Amino acid sequence: MADAVDARAIAQAGSVALGEIEIARAWNVRGNPVDAPFASEVQRVLGLPLPVAPMTSACDEHRALLWLGPRSWLWVAGAPATRDDFDDTRRAINAAGGALFDVSASYAAWTISGAMAARMLNRGCPLDFHPDAFRTGQCAQSLLGHINALFYRPGEAGTFIVIVARSFAADAWHVLCASARSEGYRIAPRRAFGAFTPRAPRKKT
Repeated sequence: MADAVDARAIAQAGSVALGEIEIARAWNVRGNPVDAPFASEVQRVLGLPLPVAPMTSACDEHRALLWLGPRSWLWVAGAPATRDDFDDTRRAINAAGGALFDVSASYAAWTISGAMAARMLNRGCPLDFHPDAFRTGQCAQSLLGHINALFYRPGEAGTFIVIVARSFAADAWHVLCASARSEGYRIAPRRAFGAFTPRAPRKKT
C-alpha cells in the first residue's frame, strides 16, 4: 500500500503518521456473555475477559478482544498460531456453548497516530474521536468514507487503529492518505498488532 502514496505529502512530514499493522490472527468469538461457563472458557483459552459493555475492549501487550455486538467479539493478535491451536480453542469454546471462526485472512489494518490523528480521521468518519468521547480502550464500527471499518483506540498515546475488510484495503488506504494530505503525513514502519497494547507497569523490587 505505502508505495502508492503522495510523495509531497510524505516530504512534508506533518503531524500524522500512517502505518500498516500485521494481523496474524483474527478470530470472531460468538456467544452469550451472561452464560458463566462460556465467559469463563473464553477467558481461559484466549487469555482475556469478555468485554461486555458496548464499544469496549480487553487487552494485554500481545492481543486484544474487541466488542463488536452483544454476542460478538473480535480477538486479534500479532503472533501466528498453528492450525491445531485454532482447532483446540474452537472445540473448547463450542463445548462451552459458544462459537469461534477464523477470519485472519479477512482484514487489513493501519495505525493513525500523531497530534492531528483524530481530526484527520473525522474527515472520513462521523464518530467523535475527542479523547473525552472516544477513550483509550474503546472501539466502534462506523464508516471510513464509504467503507465499513472498525476503529480502536489502544494504549499508545495519540494512536488509533483502523481495521477494514481486506477486499476494501486499497480504497481505505486511499481515504486515509487523502484525509491526511492537508496536514502532511509520513509512513510509519509496519508493526505487529501486539505492539500497540499497553504494557503493565513493572513492580518495584
